[in-house]
Amino acid sequence: MTLERQLRFWLAAAALFVGFLWLFSGVLLPFVAGIALAYLLDPVADRLEGWGLPRAVAALAIILGLVVLLLLIMILVAPLLGDQFVRFVDELPTLVDRLRELVAPWVDGPLGRLLGEKASTLDANLGQAIGQAAGWIGQLLQPLLSSGRTVLSILSVVVIAPVVAAYMLIDWDRMVARIDEWLPRRHRAVIRRLAGEMDTAVSGFVRGQVAVSVTMGLYYGLGLAMVGLRFGLLIGLMAGLLGVIPYLGFGSGLVVGMIVAVVQYWPDWHGIALVAAIFAVGQGIEGWVLTPNWVGRSVGLHPVWLLFSLFAFGSLFGFVGMLVAVPTAASIGVLARYALEQYLASPLHHEVEPGDGSADV
Repeated sequence: MTLERQLRFWLAAAALFVGFLWLFSGVLLPFVAGIALAYLLDPVADRLEGWGLPRAVAALAIILGLVVLLLLIMILVAPLLGDQFVRFVDELPTLVDRLRELVAPWVDGPLGRLLGEKASTLDANLGQAIGQAAGWIGQLLQPLLSSGRTVLSILSVVVIAPVVAAYMLIDWDRMVARIDEWLPRRHRAVIRRLAGEMDTAVSGFVRGQVAVSVTMGLYYGLGLAMVGLRFGLLIGLMAGLLGVIPYLGFGSGLVVGMIVAVVQYWPDWHGIALVAAIFAVGQGIEGWVLTPNWVGRSVGLHPVWLLFSLFAFGSLFGFVGMLVAVPTAASIGVLARYALEQYLASPLHHEVEPGDGSADV
C-alpha cells in the first residue's frame, strides 16, 4: 500500500469515527462510560484472574462492588451535595453583594487614591463583571437542577454502564487478541509499538489522574468541611473532580474557596488562613507525592493540549466527547511523535541545498 493510499485510508477512518460520534452522541454516553470503566478496571480483573478466579466471576465481582459503592455514595453523599448545590446557587447573588461590600473600602481607600478618577470606573467594571459571572454561573447550573434529560442521562449511565462494563471486562482479552490477529503482518510490529505507547499514555494518565483526583477531592472536601467553610464539601469535591485537568481543580477550588472564606470569616483572618493552608498543603501533597508516583512524568499529555482537546470534543459532541477526548488526545500525541520521528530519520530532513555548508557539520 502506497503512502497516499495509507493517508486516504486513515483520513477516511478518522472521518467515519467523527461522523459516528456526531450521529450517535445522544445515546453513546452509557456505552462509552461502560467501555471506559472496563478499560480502567481490566488490570484489577487480570489480578483476580491471576489469583485463580474465573474471568467471568472476577468481572462480576468487580462490577458488583462498584455498583454497591455507587449506591452508598448516592444514599449517603448525594443528598448532602445536592442540598449544598441548591443553597449555593440560591445564595450566589448574596455572596456577590457581600464581596462587593468588602472590596468597596479598598476601592474608595488606598486603591482609590492610587488610581484617582479611574477608581470609580474600576468599581463599576468590577461590579458588572462579578454580576455577569454570577448570572452566567446561575444560568449554567440551574438547568442541571431541572433538566429531565440530565436526570435521564445520569440514570442511563448508572443502570446501563455497569452492564456494558461487565460484558466488556469478560471479553476484553479475547477482543484484544482478535484485533491483534486482524493487524497487517507487514506493519504489525510498528502498530503494536504505537498501540503500546498509546495504552501507556492513556492508562498512565487516566488511572493515575483519577486516583489523584478522588484522593484530593476527599482531602479538600473533608478538610474544608472540618474547618466549617460553607459549601466546603461541595467546593472540595468539585476541586478534586476538576483536578483531572492539571492545576484546574486546584485553581478553581482555591478561588471559590477563598471568596467564600473571605465573605464568611472577614475580618477574622484565622478562618481565611485555615482555608488557604488546606489548599497549600493539598497542592504540595498532589504535586510532590501523588502525581509523581501515580501519574508519572512520561505520560506525554501537556496540560494545554489536554485542556484544548476537552473543550474541543466537549463542544462538538457534549459529555461523550469529553470522555473520548483524553484517549484521542493521547493517541494523536503518539502518532504525532511517530510522524516527527520518521521525518527526522528521512532524507527530506537531512537533504541540504548545494553550497549550504551544513552537510559538512
